[in-house]
Amino acid sequence: MIDADTVAARLANLTFSLLANCQEKEVHLAELHGLTQAEFRCLRLFGTDESLNNKTIAERMKLSPSRLTRIIDGLVKKEYINREIDPNDRRNMRVTLSSKGKSLVQQLNKAYVDIHEEILQDIDPSMHEQLITAMTHLLEALEKWLAKTDY
Repeated sequence: MIDADTVAARLANLTFSLLANCQEKEVHLAELHGLTQAEFRCLRLFGTDESLNNKTIAERMKLSPSRLTRIIDGLVKKEYINREIDPNDRRNMRVTLSSKGKSLVQQLNKAYVDIHEEILQDIDPSMHEQLITAMTHLLEALEKWLAKTDY
């Protein structure tokens, strides 16, 4: 039986490496579509939604309003999103996907799934369900830790 400190150290190293590799994967996918990593992440937030407000996007991306404005400016310039000032609150913007943006988000979502299908090919299929279960438990534990942690 491995002691808890050893398991924690291994988990710390694995999550650090996993994060670094996931970021590299995002950069690669973003560059393939002529996006910055921040633009890629912003577009991925839309999922099936076609409209979000700037405050929601800033909170989800953990960005300052000024940094988000630069990202949105880039996506507007590339014609992937449209923005409208909220008539009830001029500090708030409604950000919507353009038709070009909807198409790109669909491509990005498909490419993201395709990459993970390719990654899974290097893992024994009999381990796929265990992998998903373990990662789900890890995510739940991390979210629980984040909810009780002031940082």
